[in-house]
Amino acid sequence: MAVDHYENFPVASLLLPRRLVPAVQAIYAFARGADDVADEGDATPAQRLAALAEYEAALVHIELGAPPPGPVFLRLAATVAEHALPLKPFHDLLSAFRQDVTVTRYQSYGELLDYCRRSANPVGILMLHLYGAATPDNVRDSDAICTALQLINFWQDVAVDQQKERIYVPMEDLARFAISPAHLHDPAAHGKWRALMRFEVERTRAMMLSGAPLAWRLPGRIGLELRLVVHGGLRILEAIEEVDYDVFRRRPVLRRTDWLKVFWRALRPLPLE
Repeated sequence: MAVDHYENFPVASLLLPRRLVPAVQAIYAFARGADDVADEGDATPAQRLAALAEYEAALVHIELGAPPPGPVFLRLAATVAEHALPLKPFHDLLSAFRQDVTVTRYQSYGELLDYCRRSANPVGILMLHLYGAATPDNVRDSDAICTALQLINFWQDVAVDQQKERIYVPMEDLARFAISPAHLHDPAAHGKWRALMRFEVERTRAMMLSGAPLAWRLPGRIGLELRLVVHGGLRILEAIEEVDYDVFRRRPVLRRTDWLKVFWRALRPLPLE
């Protein structure tokens, strides 16, 4: 189900154990709804923040063991209780969504990583808890994979985000390659942009590969699911390279032949480079 921050959220995956489908759907409904509050429609920033505060209040109800208002939150409360899920990842997601309302630029790579820590990594942490595999080593590698996926989405959607008046490429990186934020798509800056995107792609690939051992360490369906996710992200990076980093005119997407390649790679040994 391909939507914004959750391109690889396995809501309807055939590989997802049927016993976990209701739990994953409940988590997704919470995250998707809150993300829409932050990003969709014509609400004012104040209205968006007020609506997100209602999501935060629902988490407090769940934490206190009191019935939260609304079916989405009731389903989430049941899921949290059944699987003993931590609530911090949900709070982190809401923190990132509130930031979406007020922040449209990131000065440093560190600031961007902090945003990814709260906008992307919680999904992987929750999935590990559902599978009973949330060990420190697994969480570390999951964080690397999830952050890399979020960054890949940013590099893939530079043009889309620019239309929303958002820039996720760190300002320090734009300055390093002498690119003005106001002229990202200027043909005259293509050479500089190509160098910048090569830098971002290579850095993101290294991050993905640092976490990739998790996908070969986890057994069964979850391992195969995650290997498809890892190779899907790596394939998008390849697609960005194949269009010579011109994501403004040719947004990279994975087609049927790409997914066949991804599936084949997922059946092979751990990629080393």
